[in-house]
Amino acid sequence: MKLERVVAGIDIGGDRKGNHLVILRGTEIVCNISKEPPAYMLEKCLQFEVAAVGIDAPCLWRIGDAGRQAEKELARQRIFSFATPTRELALASQSGFYEWMFNGERVYQTFVPHFPLFTHRGEANGRVCFETFPHAITSALLKTEAASAKKKRTQRREVLKDAGIEAASLRSIDEVDAALCALSAHYLQEARVVTYGDELGGFIVVPAPIDGSRTRKSSCLSD
Repeated sequence: MKLERVVAGIDIGGDRKGNHLVILRGTEIVCNISKEPPAYMLEKCLQFEVAAVGIDAPCLWRIGDAGRQAEKELARQRIFSFATPTRELALASQSGFYEWMFNGERVYQTFVPHFPLFTHRGEANGRVCFETFPHAITSALLKTEAASAKKKRTQRREVLKDAGIEAASLRSIDEVDAALCALSAHYLQEARVVTYGDELGGFIVVPAPIDGSRTRKSSCLSD
């Protein structure tokens, strides 16, 4: 795969785990930072002249009772993700589960003025940020077997290795996931992606399945 532009990926975590940013120039990891505020991550992306940023968090909240169209379309491909609630339901939750979605919201709010949110099914022009998620990326690009949350620590590194990205410096699954989101940004820049969703609920962008991948057989809930 031809990898030229500088791209970034952000794995979103809760308050304890924090967020992780990986920036790729070609296949080289040129920046890998963790637990920094969104403004600092934006500063790094501007410093490295990043073209596209893949973010592992919902870009929009659900509207009304119906689920997001993007999540429904992925589910029909047997790729399941956490269901995004309305913002009001997330605020009312006492479990603390949705704090990572609010962290993602803050990242989008920081980035969108500089990296406009992907809002259509066409090719991205100029800077852009978009929603993606590692399980769907792995499902599209893994050649050997169906993507599984139970095997994500090995399978996701395998996907990076197949893309020519040296993952030895990535110390945690969160850093691996950020690198996968950056890889998805490469595919978007090359217009080799599949987009799910609509304007109302936002789009989820993942690489187009490669020959030999087993996307349709992936059925594990994951991030």
